[in-house]
Amino acid sequence: MNAITDVPGVRVGHVQKHDDGWLSGVTVVLPPPGTVGSVDVRGGGPGTHETDALDPTTLVPTVDAVVLTGGSAFGLASATGAQLWCEEQGRGFAVPGTVVPIVPAAAIFDLGRGGDVNARPGADMGYQAAAAAFASGDHAAVERGNVGAGTGAVIARGQYKGGVGTSSLTLEKISAEGPVIVGAIAVVNALGAPLGLTPASARPSPSTHGAPGPGGLNTTLVVIATNAVLDAAECKRTASAAHAGVARALDPSHTLADGDTVFALATGGVVLDRSTEQARQISLITLQSAAAEAARLAILDGVMAAENVSTTAGDFPAFRPAGE
Repeated sequence: MNAITDVPGVRVGHVQKHDDGWLSGVTVVLPPPGTVGSVDVRGGGPGTHETDALDPTTLVPTVDAVVLTGGSAFGLASATGAQLWCEEQGRGFAVPGTVVPIVPAAAIFDLGRGGDVNARPGADMGYQAAAAAFASGDHAAVERGNVGAGTGAVIARGQYKGGVGTSSLTLEKISAEGPVIVGAIAVVNALGAPLGLTPASARPSPSTHGAPGPGGLNTTLVVIATNAVLDAAECKRTASAAHAGVARALDPSHTLADGDTVFALATGGVVLDRSTEQARQISLITLQSAAAEAARLAILDGVMAAENVSTTAGDFPAFRPAGE
């Protein structure tokens, strides 16, 4: 399906509101139990939650869900709802009497884009998005465009709509156990403009450098998922490598006004070729190069899938190739 859900066991759920002053939402990526994860934050203005827990040197290497949310730092409250849903399902680090779910989160800035600056996601939307992800089933189609955390997204200094995009790639030669799948989902709310696309609008090109547009704060969020067996350090390196895809898709990227963040998840279904040290390095380099390309494709998909949405800040045209 050319989606992150091509990775077996990975599910995605969206919840959003776009009326009564709202233009925001939550996206939850729900991996199978036991998934190993890490994160790499490169933007100068991140809004994140529980990312320190994903450092390879910490106690717990697994991730129970990843929350991508609107609402800037306020929206990180949605992670509490996803965590509660995971606890009810018994997903998490076992402690006496319960489990503690590991639910990292990252936010984009969309405050006030629907008219009400107080309309931002909370725990209820995080719970609903986690439940929606679980209910979607395996290998479900992923809704794209202005849904979930991408509902209020804009790009290119606020001139055009951003949104949610997804992609996947299949690698045939780095495991004897079967294909290695690398998928990505992106929430594109970038200061920069997409590379390789031409706006159909007659407005000035967003590649012209100038002051940030409406909102002034931005972010691109990416989750990379693979069915390969990786440890937490290898997930960290994969997240780092995927930032190259962000830079290839957006100009500029990783700015002081962006909170660019990439999560990497490894479900552990297929063992990479580690027969020799050279084979190990080739396998990891190939996978991590694919992660960068999957991130690039998911970002461009999110831009292309976005639709016009009227907000109090004005109409943000969709960014389409010339002639469409």
